[in-house]
Amino acid sequence: MASSAPNLAIFRDYAMKPDPTSSLPPSILLSHSDTCLTVFDAFPKSIFHLLVIPRIKPPFSARHLADLRSLLQCKKDVAKELLMNLNEEANNVKIMIEEEMMKRYKFKWDIWMGFHPISSMEHLHLHVLSADLCSPKMKLKKHFNSFHPNLGFFLHLKDVLSWFDADPSFYRRMAKLDRSQYELLLKDGDLCCWTCDRALGSMPKLKAHLQDEFDKLTKREKATLERKRKRMEAPSSPMRAPVTDDEHPEKTARVAPSEGADSGVAVVGTSADCNE
Repeated sequence: MASSAPNLAIFRDYAMKPDPTSSLPPSILLSHSDTCLTVFDAFPKSIFHLLVIPRIKPPFSARHLADLRSLLQCKKDVAKELLMNLNEEANNVKIMIEEEMMKRYKFKWDIWMGFHPISSMEHLHLHVLSADLCSPKMKLKKHFNSFHPNLGFFLHLKDVLSWFDADPSFYRRMAKLDRSQYELLLKDGDLCCWTCDRALGSMPKLKAHLQDEFDKLTKREKATLERKRKRMEAPSSPMRAPVTDDEHPEKTARVAPSEGADSGVAVVGTSADCNE
């Protein structure tokens, strides 16, 4: 157990580095700012999966940033400011992911941002991942349930931020992040696809289904792009000159006198009237 302990605190080590660029390789570090840094998840659970980590700087200590619960025990305004910094960096990361999506797949799909109320790794970190959950690293039921967007264990950043504007009693209740309540969400219930709620009996079946769902999405998007391409490449129809009466003599109007010609009222007909 002692040999694995340092790995659990690796995010804290990253957060303490004064210059992440000089000490972390590009295979680990994507970007950083004065308040946080973004690293690639070593065990990605989606096609794109990154982590935004707050750097340890005053007024925060490593203890304050141990996890989300520790942060929410701080003063509300201070805690909210840190979350807003994470939100800003996560939105920058989202743009980078979308650019990579366009390069690889020629289309974009949703991106989730959120926390786990119970974390196996020390130090607070915000997950930013693509909405597909297609990855070889997705192996166990608890892996899938921890990122299922509607199950309740994955706490979307926008929802956590909304707690700060809610009734104070609601904020205090949510900020407790009762471990026993959330642990049940990882174990109970069926394995259900997050896109269609279909129950799958095992992880291999679920993974195959998720990949099939993503393949269908890719196929639909490619078909949409192909239709757009064909519309763009199709030659425009030549402008046609206005049709004159000389081109359609059978439609030429004539004016025939009515019985009351003296009244000055004209009757409009076509040349077909002549055959009657």
